[in-house]
Amino acid sequence: MPDMSASLALTHLVPLAKEVDENKVTPGVLGFIVFAALALAVWGLMKSMNRHMGKVTFEEDPERPGKGAAAASGKGSGPGSGPGGKASPAKG
Repeated sequence: MPDMSASLALTHLVPLAKEVDENKVTPGVLGFIVFAALALAVWGLMKSMNRHMGKVTFEEDPERPGKGAAAASGKGSGPGSGPGGKASPAKG
């Protein structure tokens, strides 16, 4: 009985195969191999990137008490800042 179903399936597929345009270009096996190679390359790059990003340690500098208070109030202590946080004119 298995031979009957196989031959029946082939008889149904033969007309479908003849309907395929022989001049039509399809990617075929080479296209699949190239796509698979690109997918593996991307996977490898992503794995490598995750490994390298895991090695990165980022620690913020602890805020200094004097500097944090000035930054919180909005007043700077740098050059050009006068009383009230306004810039003073240059002398000289």
